[in-house]
Amino acid sequence: MGRIICCGLGPGDPDLMSVRADRTVRGASHVAYFRKRGRPGQARRIVEGMLGADVTEYPMEYPVTTEIAFDSAEYVQLLAGFYDEWAERLARLARAVDVVVLCEGDPYFYGSFMHLHTRLQGRVEIEVIAGIPGMVGCWNGVGQPIALGDDVTTVLMGTLPEDELERRMRDSDALVVMKTGRNLAKVRRALSSAGRLDDAWLVERGTMAGERVVRLADIDGADCPYFAIVLVHGKGRHLDAAE
Repeated sequence: MGRIICCGLGPGDPDLMSVRADRTVRGASHVAYFRKRGRPGQARRIVEGMLGADVTEYPMEYPVTTEIAFDSAEYVQLLAGFYDEWAERLARLARAVDVVVLCEGDPYFYGSFMHLHTRLQGRVEIEVIAGIPGMVGCWNGVGQPIALGDDVTTVLMGTLPEDELERRMRDSDALVVMKTGRNLAKVRRALSSAGRLDDAWLVERGTMAGERVVRLADIDGADCPYFAIVLVHGKGRHLDAAE
């Protein structure tokens, strides 16, 4: 019996992979990864040059990404069928060999592999290798502590309704907003309404080539890449006042 090993790759810079993840990727004979059709895929891009010459690759191409609404019945049905199919294929493959599934960031933190993880329970041995979440690489790019002392940190999805975003932005100290992309204008409005816009940072492609760190208030936000996170740092005890 083989295993399915989900390997957390960290925020994007291969140098920020764990020693265990690096060793697993370099020793893999079968590697699977998610990607948008026609694209190499971010996870595959991170491990470029690390895979063995005889490795067999299994690109898991999403049947749909932004073509239809993510909360529509059609979208849900298409994605469910996609995950069902790949869970079955990986389970069959893992009866004989180890399969390494690549995952950006940390697999257990909003990782796409979790949709397969639930479908594979009880069918095959699963190992998950932790990775540095993307947001950690982003707030290190800003160069300020995201939270101190008794700060409450809230992680939000930019896909949430604007009034929900605003409410939670008012109720928390430090903020991390994921899934910005096409939602950036909405996120910006919610931050402004909550009185937090002047403290917000936009980090694009954190730790990767082309990284950009800017104050959100200084740009119009009309064009935002997929790999972008909005950060608002907490206002807890300063380091020189910490007990």
